Amino acid sequence: MRYDVFFAGYGGQGVLLAGNLLSYAAIHEGKNVSFFPSYGVEKRGGAAMCTVVFADGDTGSPVVGNPSVAVLLNQLSFDKFASHVKQGGICIINSSLVDTTGVALPGVEVVPVPMNQIALEMGDVRMVNMIACGAYIEKSGALQESSLGAALKKALPERNHKLIPANIKAIEAGILAARG
Repeated sequence: MRYDVFFAGYGGQGVLLAGNLLSYAAIHEGKNVSFFPSYGVEKRGGAAMCTVVFADGDTGSPVVGNPSVAVLLNQLSFDKFASHVKQGGICIINSSLVDTTGVALPGVEVVPVPMNQIALEMGDVRMVNMIACGAYIEKSGALQESSLGAALKKALPERNHKLIPANIKAIEAGILAARG
């Protein structure tokens, strides 16, 4: 089976960490992975995107014009990329920052998750990316929750390993929110 996911938001939302986490989780499950990060020159606030492709066999190019799943964390990303999700795909949005009023995405399942609100309720807005990863694995069925837990040890620098339990709780919150 082959999976692809496109993440987009602004710098500081943890888009690239989310992509790294999913990549390590897929490797943990024995998959082949292509990870393609892209970000603006700004330190924070500029555009940040990544594509992760993983499969049992060859992954092919990490460039995906029409992703099966898009996880869009801010309004600009939604406005720019939501229409690129392929028919039958899934568009997971951070409904705390994204307004979809008047936007139709025929043939695409739109999954609103109030990621900022959930993160703030958990006490740390930086958990938005982990909530997004939880929502992704719930809606796509692509990876196991336990694989994300194991991957946190590789994706986070050792100095931040003390935050792994909080990250796991944020992933679980994203799973529950995506179940709706």
